[in-house]
Amino acid sequence: MKQEIEKLDIPPVGEFLEMIHDAGGEMLACKATVEMFHLKKEDFCSQVDAIVSVGQMYEASAGAQIIFT
Repeated sequence: MKQEIEKLDIPPVGEFLEMIHDAGGEMLACKATVEMFHLKKEDFCSQVDAIVSVGQMYEASAGAQIIFT
């Protein structure tokens, strides 16, 4: 998979997350998934801004140009 990503000239995941964050993108983690896997905010990369519920995700994305769910 890494080779295919390199062929498409897509940056590595860590670099891609930094680019999104530096460009002003907000990264949110799904609360239900976090709870299901017994995770904490510390388990995520530093670019994750918050752990939110589905309702909070929809509120945060209102008017957004792009949403990944």
